Amino acid sequence: MSIAKVVELVGSSRESWEDAVRLTVKEASESLRNITGVDVVHQTAQVEDGNIIEYRVTIHVAFAVEHPLHILGVAGGISKIVFGLPVAA
Repeated sequence: MSIAKVVELVGSSRESWEDAVRLTVKEASESLRNITGVDVVHQTAQVEDGNIIEYRVTIHVAFAVEHPLHILGVAGGISKIVFGLPVAA
């Protein structure tokens, strides 16, 4: 069974909305593993003197939740608990 978690992030770029999304996902990938998708929720921009100076995005980033047993690489049954963690036979 797979479970995904979705978090809301806000990012920006001086280039474009597309670049703002790309930079936000790239930065998020430094602390979130297994990112599987992104949904652009909202786009805004800061304007000065009639020119866009900053593109801003609100995005939802989905990533796979790692079950503790998957992290440990436990494929079969659990034979004992060591330091509060299940250990395979």
